[in-house]
Amino acid sequence: MLTQENKKLLDNPYVQDSSGIQEPPTRFKDRLKKLGPGFILSAAIVGSGELIATTTLGAEAGFATFWVVIISCLVKVTLQLEFGKHAIYSGETVMYAFNRLPGPKLRGTNWSIWTWLFIQIFKLLQVGGIVGGVAITLNIAFPQVNDAIWAIFAAVLSSLLIFKGYYRFIEKFSISMIGLFTLMTFASLFFLQYTGFALSWDNLLEGLSFNLPPEAVGVAIAAFGITGVGGDEIMYYNYWCLEKGYARFVGPKDDSEAWLGRAKGWIRVMYLDALLSMLVYTIVTAAFYLLGAAVLHQSGLVPEGYEMIESLSRIYTETLGTWAMSIYLFGALIVLFSTLFAALASWTRIFSDAFGQIGWINFYDPKVRKKSIAILAWVFPLCWAVLFIFIKLPVLMILVGGFVTSILLLVVVYAAFQFRYKRLPERLKPSKFYDIALMLSAIVIVAVGVYSIVKVF
Repeated sequence: MLTQENKKLLDNPYVQDSSGIQEPPTRFKDRLKKLGPGFILSAAIVGSGELIATTTLGAEAGFATFWVVIISCLVKVTLQLEFGKHAIYSGETVMYAFNRLPGPKLRGTNWSIWTWLFIQIFKLLQVGGIVGGVAITLNIAFPQVNDAIWAIFAAVLSSLLIFKGYYRFIEKFSISMIGLFTLMTFASLFFLQYTGFALSWDNLLEGLSFNLPPEAVGVAIAAFGITGVGGDEIMYYNYWCLEKGYARFVGPKDDSEAWLGRAKGWIRVMYLDALLSMLVYTIVTAAFYLLGAAVLHQSGLVPEGYEMIESLSRIYTETLGTWAMSIYLFGALIVLFSTLFAALASWTRIFSDAFGQIGWINFYDPKVRKKSIAILAWVFPLCWAVLFIFIKLPVLMILVGGFVTSILLLVVVYAAFQFRYKRLPERLKPSKFYDIALMLSAIVIVAVGVYSIVKVF
């Protein structure tokens, strides 16, 4: 049963006041109980990033680009930490913070928000591809129903779940949906060693040789943008940290030692959340990639079009046997729908926030925010379903989204550096090791983002 304090937190987690203050846990096991935001991101990542983009890259390039997905998972976490840290000590949402970045404004709204909105046009394709994946999976299982009908069904079901879904429901649902499929993937990787597709040390060494075949550059860039935490997931992390209550637990900023202690304590909890979730999705990503490289590449299969789900099923049926097809379909449905579910929960919040900064709504009014989230919970899935029904190229749609995410990361890097070097209170200054890691992350991300732009234009 909710206490009055917790009920208030659920009602308006975006406002810091003294009534929400809580001391941070000091014991490791108590910190574990306060985790969650990073695992919602894992649910948003695993369908489009791991199941589709990662295995497609492995199918395209073999083991040669294993290093790309590992670096992609590891290099972006410092940006996630910076966004989470900024949310905790300031209580600001992403769009509120973006609207205060240096640079020109159009109609009172910062350039970064308009840039983000433009990129979201292409991100619509990405989630439309996820809807397509759900529809194709259901069509294989129940072919008597048209895939367009299944796409509408998936859209409506996700809308119903998010329409009045609060944070704790979203957190628990996201975690539970990816657990079973992850275990199945590890089982496939284990049994792979008892087939003709068994991995060898030479395969792993090839994958870590930093070679990039020319024919795989486009897919590698898309995979870099979409595996691990992408630019959009880094931005979403802000909202889940706020809705988890981290910022309210710290309380309004002041110069007291008590505030400083709470801020450092809850930031440590957030660090643990981000790092443990990174460990989970890095291991899962590696498993998906190796399965794709070992089974699909050696079989000459590259997932595309309506054959996407059937091609991907080979990484299970070739290792576990034909009996695994039905379990795979169930697992694929779970993991793709978890991505759709988590993405919709995030989209409804970040767009409502953006509309607030543009001046269309008052995002900080709980009633207005809930109404906006409820409306968008129906609008976005319908758009995604319609895009899939007309385009019908789910892999391409997802890879286009991953490609533009590499460009969005440039904006995210800029914002992270502003948060770290212009906004961060001196007393919360991190270690030199952290700053070096942040700088290295930025260099890699900027290099990939600039290369992506050059390749297009």
